[in-house]
Amino acid sequence: MTKLKLGTLADDRPVKVAVELPAVVHRDLVAYAAALAAETGQQAVSPEKLIGPMLARFMDTDRGFARHRRANVA
Repeated sequence: MTKLKLGTLADDRPVKVAVELPAVVHRDLVAYAAALAAETGQQAVSPEKLIGPMLARFMDTDRGFARHRRANVA
């Protein structure tokens, strides 16, 4: 199986945010949740629980954003 970018999800205290997603993105989140459960052996999580870790991973690996943050941390 392909290694997914997300691993075991941390049990952090959440902050509620309302988001509208295209249906195709929601379907992909459902499929990703199933793949993640199969790969990690964890119980399947709801697609909504994936959005935070996915956004965090995206921002952590965005080199332009990292440069911007370093430049603005004075």
